[in-house]
Amino acid sequence: KPDATRRCEPAKPEDAPSALRRAQLAAAAAAALPAKPASAAPPAPEVATDRKGVPISKATWEASHTPGAADLVAGLGGEPTLLLSGETGALEPFALQAECTHLGCLVGPWNPLSQRFVCPCHGSEYKRDGSVARGPAPKPLKLAKVGIDEQGQVVLEKWTEQDFRENV
Repeated sequence: KPDATRRCEPAKPEDAPSALRRAQLAAAAAAALPAKPASAAPPAPEVATDRKGVPISKATWEASHTPGAADLVAGLGGEPTLLLSGETGALEPFALQAECTHLGCLVGPWNPLSQRFVCPCHGSEYKRDGSVARGPAPKPLKLAKVGIDEQGQVVLEKWTEQDFRENV
């Protein structure tokens, strides 16, 4: 049975020399540890492929798609990604990961009548830039940067710039 008359005593202040010594030891120990590696380099760009796994050529893609087209390709890590052509028919500098930000369903193809990508699972709608037009999706579709390699193939890489869309 604990002694009811016993009280907690306040901690005694530490004397300055031992506190200083402990700080010096901690600093020396930290200096002896191997340095943390610099942040890893961003992943290398990946070549976008069509449904058959064939690399996509910029010239072929632009020649076979009308202005304003959107097409599903395998993007970063094989994720379903939407390549877009602009009003002139040129490939847009960004692509959209085709995974709905609500629960991860694959968004439907571009609907020219509604001017939206629509998720068939719960009805979320996305504008052409991937921003949310109607929920329940809480966030816009993820962006990927579109580039062209030395062979003229479309390459995708993680989007690292500031998001250009409104209300993000």
